[in-house]
Amino acid sequence: MANLNLAIKENRPLSRAEVTEKYPDIPPLVILKADVQRRGVHYSEAALGALDLELHATTGTHIFGARDGKIAARPESLLLRDGSSIITTPTPLELDPYLVDLHEGRPFLFEDGEPVEEVDYWPRPDFYDKTSSSGTLMQNVVSARPQRLNIFPYRYCTFWNNGNGCSFCDIVTQMKKGKEELGIPARLDPLEVKEVVWEALLEPGRYAALFLTAGSNVAGKRAFDEEVDYYIEILQRVGELFSVPKIPSQLIGTAFDDGQLERLYRETPLTSYTADIEVLGEELFNRHCPGKAEWIGYKEWKRRLVRAVDIFGPGRVNTGLVAGVELTSPGGYKNEDEALARTLEEAEDLASQGVSTVYIVWSPRPGTAIGDQKNASLEYYARLAAGLHGLRGKYRLPIGFDDYRRCGNHPDSDLSRLHNF
Repeated sequence: MANLNLAIKENRPLSRAEVTEKYPDIPPLVILKADVQRRGVHYSEAALGALDLELHATTGTHIFGARDGKIAARPESLLLRDGSSIITTPTPLELDPYLVDLHEGRPFLFEDGEPVEEVDYWPRPDFYDKTSSSGTLMQNVVSARPQRLNIFPYRYCTFWNNGNGCSFCDIVTQMKKGKEELGIPARLDPLEVKEVVWEALLEPGRYAALFLTAGSNVAGKRAFDEEVDYYIEILQRVGELFSVPKIPSQLIGTAFDDGQLERLYRETPLTSYTADIEVLGEELFNRHCPGKAEWIGYKEWKRRLVRAVDIFGPGRVNTGLVAGVELTSPGGYKNEDEALARTLEEAEDLASQGVSTVYIVWSPRPGTAIGDQKNASLEYYARLAAGLHGLRGKYRLPIGFDDYRRCGNHPDSDLSRLHNF
């Protein structure tokens, strides 16, 4: 308690130990996870030496890049002792990340030279080394988290056509790297996706859900029609593998209009829908997401999320935040107290209408407009996690489709393990 009181008196950011002490209702592993995401990781040579390419998943088909800007054979990500995941990114040592090194022969997270937590690498899916009928390595068509299959149908976003991509996004850079260095198709064939998902499902008992996401595509008779058509085609092909009309699945797409949302639900096996608003507050949304502002607008984005609840049902619609960009300059909130209050105020407006809000810890990436700025303090992320989880409790919003099992990338929805609604 003495160190905590001293930190508060000195008005400095709290350390992980101090945040853990101050917020006893948040499990220490959730706080550690948020901090690892906030600071990133660096793998020692010994840790990389423990990577078994036949047993462990290595860096795969992400649509966003690493903080060190590299594509290399490194662990896809980490597992904690409680079975939950840390989705993290390799980070240069000079940025003070956690070190992943060996301790008594096993991978551990190290902080300030001390081992703080044992971790493991993600298990490699059985289908990764097989090839599809077109000769493409299957891991370049569908990738996997420990309990979820990921489909990234294409790797571009047309908001970038006139330079209006989001300020934190590196999808274009990553698309070029993935195509040049890994041979990843820029656009997937729906029949090939079906073929790979079938192969993946032969591994018994592993996957709990299917997930799709890509960049926005404004093309079509109505804006985003082609994006919707393509998602529908893929979902229909995958749906042919099942004998039931709906399967546990999540799509992160653009905020589609009423007719597009109704088509997605009516014509596919999709069960949940996400349209990431990225940052709450209209001025910040316009600043950080100019493409979304140009084509849809903040108020309409929120209206379409609420409308999606009517179609998909309560507890099946949410939106995501890139938490921390709301504090960047210029234009960001003046301090973390203000940012937290304004963000939770807007999140409650959505929650009261059936839309849940989750966040990822913003990871500043090279080549992005705000990649040279720092993310928020660990205490901010802890308070935000508790606040968003509290709103789900207040408005009875379950988050099972985007929780620690299906996703694992949201410290706030990790708390649903304690209290689901």
